[in-house]
Amino acid sequence: MPIDFANIPSPCYVLEEKLLRKNLELLKWVQEESGAEIILALKGFSMYKTFPMVKQYLAGATASSLNEARLIFEEMQCHAHTYAPAYKPEEFEEIMSYSSHITFNSINQYNQFKGQVLASDRKISMGLRINPQYAEVETDMYNPCIVGSRLGITRDALGETLPEGIEGLHSHTMCENDSYTLERTLVHIEEKFGDLLHQIKWLNLGGGHLMTRQGYDHQHLIGIIKRLKNTYNIEIILEPGSAIAWQTGYLRSKVLDIVDAQGVDVAILDVSFAAHMPDTLEMPYKPKVWGATEPEKGKPTYRLGGMTCLAGDFMSGYSFEKPLQIGDTVIFDDMIHYTMVKTTTFNGVGLPSIGIWHEDDTFELLKSFGYETFKDKI
Repeated sequence: MPIDFANIPSPCYVLEEKLLRKNLELLKWVQEESGAEIILALKGFSMYKTFPMVKQYLAGATASSLNEARLIFEEMQCHAHTYAPAYKPEEFEEIMSYSSHITFNSINQYNQFKGQVLASDRKISMGLRINPQYAEVETDMYNPCIVGSRLGITRDALGETLPEGIEGLHSHTMCENDSYTLERTLVHIEEKFGDLLHQIKWLNLGGGHLMTRQGYDHQHLIGIIKRLKNTYNIEIILEPGSAIAWQTGYLRSKVLDIVDAQGVDVAILDVSFAAHMPDTLEMPYKPKVWGATEPEKGKPTYRLGGMTCLAGDFMSGYSFEKPLQIGDTVIFDDMIHYTMVKTTTFNGVGLPSIGIWHEDDTFELLKSFGYETFKDKI
């Protein structure tokens, strides 16, 4: 049964439960075949209502802050793999209580906090983030290996022996890439850090492994992981964000107004690209809209405008089979990863509601947001 958007509030993020399960089943298979641990990165998808399902399939989750680590501990009921570019001293004890692994971004951070970790009653595995100085990420904003990047330690900053208590290395240089990008990246990791790989228990290869995209070569990835495990006798950890929620849901919106902007037809929606779909402007990329195509001569064509006063809050060039009308529904596809986690209330614009279309073809509204959400942030 197709989703009945007529009975879903607008705007609203709608997760399709069966699509999430399909992704998780695939990731579990890769995990079992390769021997790797695949964990959910909350920075891409932190819809905690789904955590019980995620836990059925994956090995855990990774956090980039105290709040994410606490959410994993409370809602997934496991300890987090935690990494942050820097830790606040006043938060570190609490972070330790929620973490099984803690990765440091610099030797300074390691030196500052190692004593607390080593003195802890709980066994916490420490790691260092490395920078192999190689990444195939076209957008500099998402490239952690550009000159001047603050993320990770280059080989010249490490000696021949890893510091006391360091059991793992963490490299995150990919962004929605395939296994062949990983293979080329590993050439640089092993060339620069190969001697240190023999000194560790685990290697975290970060996120950006888009295993749920059509055409991904899973057998190639499995072979890479098995080779690493056999060569260095280490655990391999992958922490995708996008792959878990890839193409699992939608953003429902509606047309509020249609204006002629100096010869350009603009449909103004009750959502915002800047506030609700920020990656479309940052990455950038053009989101797919149900029933719309690239501009076609002779078809009604629109610029879709957001409802903030930011001049650039729009996306151009969508053709429809028939003219849009005020009140029409507009559905954006693949709007679950890196959307809810990045929304803002800029201009006081309300956040979209959040809901799940369950496998039994029922809709559950999880959250709606009002004035207090806006007021609490400012």
